[in-house]
Amino acid sequence: MKRVTGLGGVFFKCKDPKKMKSWYEKHLGFKTDDYGGAFEWRQKLDPQKSGYTAWSPMKEDTSYFDPSEKQFMINYRVENLEKLLEVLKEEGVKIVGEIETYDYGKFAHILDPEGNKIELWEPIDSAFDNHYKGNTIH
Repeated sequence: MKRVTGLGGVFFKCKDPKKMKSWYEKHLGFKTDDYGGAFEWRQKLDPQKSGYTAWSPMKEDTSYFDPSEKQFMINYRVENLEKLLEVLKEEGVKIVGEIETYDYGKFAHILDPEGNKIELWEPIDSAFDNHYKGNTIH
């Protein structure tokens, strides 16, 4: 069983997300929206299909990273979230909350040994095609 298949996103806390997105857009060429931005790439086994890696600055007082007290959270892409969570639970990994399902995929959270919250994402990349096509970070 595959576990992590790639990097899904990088999320970090900052004082002013709007200012941060503007700075990255001006100086590094990022295309941003309310959530941040995305890097589009092609899937190795099917180059006609897009994949996305999110980039998102978040308000410094966000509770989204809780119970971690870190300033960042990494999101990893996975293929079968439910099965992976079963295996991780058997292995003694701390699972935080429940699976959340959206039109762009399923999400779950775990903690590593140092208390870093990790987001696991089983993506539906086609949902991003409509939103990010032509608005991705290159």
